[in-house]
Amino acid sequence: MRAEFVRADVPAEVVGSATWLGNGVAIEDGGEVGEALDRIFRPSPVVIDDPSLRSFGTAGPAVLQPGSLQWFRAAAQARAPAEGLAVRFVPDGAASIGWDPAGAYRTFPAAAERRELLGPAEAGERSGPDAALS
Repeated sequence: MRAEFVRADVPAEVVGSATWLGNGVAIEDGGEVGEALDRIFRPSPVVIDDPSLRSFGTAGPAVLQPGSLQWFRAAAQARAPAEGLAVRFVPDGAASIGWDPAGAYRTFPAAAERRELLGPAEAGERSGPDAALS
């Protein structure tokens, strides 16, 4: 997954991007905002208030440790505004994930992370017209 960063006042011009690699973040096209991207993706925990990360009946923010795809997205969304940037996420353009909640033994975030790490073929996904039937 790639995160593209734009200035809030010029949303059409991408000023930098970063890609999640599974074992770290590769900053690409940093140019003038390279130092800001380094600060955004510094390997430190991110605190977010996301109800999907809480146990039933609990309240409050959750802490995401560095390294996961979820952390990559949260770090970009939480830290970019402080640097004067906005972020948008760009998929790799491969086949769809084909996740079926009725037959899944992995959660959607785990399936998405596995797909990003392995690619669709290695993750056991099929593409083409038969993919929707599986």
